Amino acid sequence: MEKLSLENIIQKIENEEIFEAVSLDYSFTIKIDKYVHYACGAVHDGHQFRKELWDNCLHTAYERWFEEDPETKEMVKTHPIVIAGCDSRFEYDLNRAPDNAIYEDAWGKQLWKKPLSKKMYDKSMQKHANFYKVVHALISKLEEKFGVCIVYDMHSYNWKRWTREVPTWNLGTSNVDNKRFGKEIEFWRAILEKTPMPNGIVSTSKINDTFKGNGYFLKYITQNFNNTLVLATEIAKVYCDELSQIMFPEVVASVEKFLQTELKNHADTFYKNHKL
Repeated sequence: MEKLSLENIIQKIENEEIFEAVSLDYSFTIKIDKYVHYACGAVHDGHQFRKELWDNCLHTAYERWFEEDPETKEMVKTHPIVIAGCDSRFEYDLNRAPDNAIYEDAWGKQLWKKPLSKKMYDKSMQKHANFYKVVHALISKLEEKFGVCIVYDMHSYNWKRWTREVPTWNLGTSNVDNKRFGKEIEFWRAILEKTPMPNGIVSTSKINDTFKGNGYFLKYITQNFNNTLVLATEIAKVYCDELSQIMFPEVVASVEKFLQTELKNHADTFYKNHKL
């Protein structure tokens, strides 16, 4: 893995170079092993929270972890194109639009002891802007090269906070073209329902049950590119104990192994059905 500037990352994408890099400020990683018609994103995978913000933050490290999506990058790591955030969504949320990407309060609790200075605010928002410059360059290249592409927008959610039964997997599709891509959406839902899980975990999947797919990552790509489907794919945190912060690596490994083949098969079917 290289450490590269924003300009170098975008230049490599435009030149269709193979590379794996972390940004100069360590805010995101991108890997391109091969230029293919699909990509994976894990915008909430990160937990970094820069030290100059610690004393001003009212949320503990555990409270931040609880709302992040740990291991979502790990679940898709073998695929050719993976872009992932390294920073906590509590510094800036890549899945929110720029005008509300920095929280004032988070999940009912004030985040900052005192409002961020303009310097601290701008420092975080520059990272947000840089990430989306790379996203734009990436999807532009994939649409240019393949005509259409599909993005798997990987997330997780805290199923134990719900007071009703919720699915192991949820697809949020309220902001994509369901008429055009409905067949592939249902196909993806059906695939996820077959995910083998250890420890007696039952895999279920539904569409727009717990979340509707209102994230900025999905909206940004959908609104800027006419031929890219983004599938907001949420896994319940059955792969950890969200209340005691214990990871279950065997569950993560089982999901990752399943997605190695099934995600690629889905992407290939999508491309076959929609290539221009």
